[in-house]
Amino acid sequence: MQLQSVKLTAQEVIDLTNQYMIETYQRFPFVATRAKGMYLYDEEDQPYLDFYGGIAVNNAGSCNEKVVEAIRDQAGDIIHTFNYPYTIPQALLAELVCKTLGMEKIFYQNSGTEANEAMIKLARKYGTDHYGPERYHIVTANKSFHGRTYGAMSATGQPDNACQIGFKPMLPGFSYAEFNNLEAFERAVTEQTIGIMLEPVQGEGGVWPASKEFLQGIRKLCDEKGILLMIDEIQTGWCRTGKVMGYMNYDIQPDIVSMAKGLGGGMPIGAICTSSKIGAAFNPGSHGTTYGGNPVCCAAAYAQVSELLDLSLARNAAETGSYFMQKLAELPRVKQIRGLGLLIGVEFDFDAAAEIKHSCLDRKLLVTAIGSNIIRMIPPLIASKDDCDRAYDILKAAAEEAYKRRCL
Repeated sequence: MQLQSVKLTAQEVIDLTNQYMIETYQRFPFVATRAKGMYLYDEEDQPYLDFYGGIAVNNAGSCNEKVVEAIRDQAGDIIHTFNYPYTIPQALLAELVCKTLGMEKIFYQNSGTEANEAMIKLARKYGTDHYGPERYHIVTANKSFHGRTYGAMSATGQPDNACQIGFKPMLPGFSYAEFNNLEAFERAVTEQTIGIMLEPVQGEGGVWPASKEFLQGIRKLCDEKGILLMIDEIQTGWCRTGKVMGYMNYDIQPDIVSMAKGLGGGMPIGAICTSSKIGAAFNPGSHGTTYGGNPVCCAAAYAQVSELLDLSLARNAAETGSYFMQKLAELPRVKQIRGLGLLIGVEFDFDAAAEIKHSCLDRKLLVTAIGSNIIRMIPPLIASKDDCDRAYDILKAAAEEAYKRRCL
C-alpha cells in the first residue's frame, strides 16, 4: 500500500499517534500536512508562520526546491549503502564543507547529539594518543545543552534539566564553569583536561551569546594549555547567526566543530570538522556509523549548503535579525532581547512564556518557550522584514493578553 493512498482524518492521525507512540512532546493540536518557505500548513491548509524553523533546521526555507530536487534525484540512484564504497554525494559535500570552513577533515553522523558524541570521542582519543589515558577531562559551560545521548547529555551543564533527571549518574570526566566567565574556565582546567566545549550562543540555556572577549580568551587559554577548543554549532551553524558559523563572529578558529540541524535542509545529518592531525586519532575501527554519510542526506546537505551560500542567507540573517531585535525591544513587559542573527530570545519580566507560546499558536505563529519567561525564535533564514513585522504583531498581542490575565 502506498502511503499517499491512505486517507485519514486529523482526529484519526491524533488518535493513532496517542495510541502507539511513547510521547515525550507537548503536541500542538493540529496535523502538519505540508510546508513551504516560511509556512507550515495544517489539515485544513491553514498556514502557520514558522518562527520555529523545525528547531533551526529549515534554514533555506521549508521544502526548498533545490533540496527537494536533490533528494528525488539521489533516491533514484542509491538510497543507502555501507561506508566502504565511495559515493559522489559524500565526496562533494566533504569538499564543500571543508573548503567553506577552512577545515581539512570531516566525519559524518546522523544528528546533532551524535556529532557532539563524535567530537567528545575524538577529543578523548586524541588526548590518549598524544598524552596518555589521563588526558580525558572536558570543561563545558553551565546552562549549556549538547544533546540527549549519554556523552552529550553529560557534557550538558544543566543538572536540574528534565533531559538529565532520572538518567543519572552522568558519565565522568566533565566539569562545568560559568558561561562568559574566563576566570572560571581557567580555574576549571586541570592537568587532565583535553578540551573546552562551548556553544557560541547558548540556545536552550536562554539565548545567551558569548562575548568576544570570552571566546577569544578561551582560544588563547587552549593554545597556552595545549588543549582542544571544541565548538558546538548544532543550532548556530550554517548562517543562523549572521556568519556561516557562529564562531566566525568572534574571529577564532576551533580545533573541532560539530554541526547538524541547518546542514541537511530537513534530512537527518550531522558532522564534525577538524584538522588532519586531530582527525587522524579516529583510526579504522575506533569510530563508525551505519547511516552517517547516507547518500540521500549528503545530496540534500550539498543542495542546502549551496543555497545558503548562493542566496547570501548569512547576510540576510544578520540584517533581518538586527531589524527584528530592534523591533522586539518595543514589546510590552520586555526585560531583555538577546540573540545573534536570527537566533533570538525575548525575556519578559513576568512568567508566562508557555501561555504566550500557545496564544501565538492560536494566532498562527509558531514560537517556542524556554523556562518560565523566555520566548525563542529561530525562523528560516529567508525571513523578510514583513515576516518579522507580522510575528511582532502577533507576539505583542499574545504578550498583552497574557499579562492582562495575570492582572485579573
